[in-house]
Amino acid sequence: MTTVASRTELYAEVQQFYAEQMQRLDNRDIPGYADTFTEDAEFEHSPGIPPARTRAGIIADLVEFHKRFDTDPMQRRHWFNMINLQPQDDGTIVSTTYCLVVKIRPNSKPEIAPSCVVHDVLVRVDGALLTRSRRVVHD
Repeated sequence: MTTVASRTELYAEVQQFYAEQMQRLDNRDIPGYADTFTEDAEFEHSPGIPPARTRAGIIADLVEFHKRFDTDPMQRRHWFNMINLQPQDDGTIVSTTYCLVVKIRPNSKPEIAPSCVVHDVLVRVDGALLTRSRRVVHD
């Protein structure tokens, strides 16, 4: 039985998980970010690009993706909010959240782009949350 207290605890746990996960990505700790996914994870983040599969595939995909920013002093911040969690009978958690990506460059106003909806399936491995699949849909 799901109680208000248990849903509140789960929400706080997922919110903390997302904070740690996205700070790794924003700091370009790509291996650390990949470690927040299951070994067999699937990650689809850009329109028209096939999903990355496995942690090694996620690392390779994101290293290639971030090359475009090598000479750009931009800092990216991923802002997750409006998290909707749906615990499933099999123990997985279906999560849908809004994501705004804030781009910050020296001496410039922050730019918000893109705006996305993130569809995740979260699982527990040895008690810890991990992302089994992520599909990012751009608005």
